[in-house]
Amino acid sequence: MFKKRKEKLLAYQRSLVELHYTEVENMYAKMRAWRHDYHNHIQALAAYLESGEIEKARAFLDEINDNLVSVDTVLKTGNTMVDAILGSKISLMNTKEISVKATAKVPSKIAISNVDLCIIIGNLLDNAMEATEKLPTEDRFVRIYIGVKNEKHLYMSFTNSAGKKKEMVGGKFLSSKGENHGIGLGRVDSIVEKNGGYLTRASEDGGFTTEVILPLL
Repeated sequence: MFKKRKEKLLAYQRSLVELHYTEVENMYAKMRAWRHDYHNHIQALAAYLESGEIEKARAFLDEINDNLVSVDTVLKTGNTMVDAILGSKISLMNTKEISVKATAKVPSKIAISNVDLCIIIGNLLDNAMEATEKLPTEDRFVRIYIGVKNEKHLYMSFTNSAGKKKEMVGGKFLSSKGENHGIGLGRVDSIVEKNGGYLTRASEDGGFTTEVILPLL
């Protein structure tokens, strides 16, 4: 029994490593592409300026800026590890044509460890992404909010597009995504409980939301 449980946990950990590698590689691929084009951009701008075509130079700069915004998906939350996990997940969701809106600010002093916080965020975003990418492209979205509530708690909300409303069985939403998925969500629940927090999940037609409240200190 113990050996089987250990094997499941190791398989889950391996899947996390593989997923994180894919996310990081995707981010670096975007940066490599930008660096490759950098010199061409500079040469084009120099040509416009040398010929006195100022308006064309301005239009070209605007286009470059729009492209750079699409590359720089990393949020500045105030916490480096949270920046990294959000950046990698959002970058991966962009490749899956999932519309993402995110607002996140994390205080410099929090009671929960950075590792535990990133496990919560990473697992919940993986869950949201897996559910959303099953839908038609035009229906895919994920909404992220992280901030302080009542000056005493860290509040997090993750909403993703979904199909029909899910029914609860035994106080839980059933999943068809396999054992590893259940291990991930169970890990989130245990970490929230360990840190004296509170977690709720809500399902409705078209959307699924998970909210987490953790004490700041």
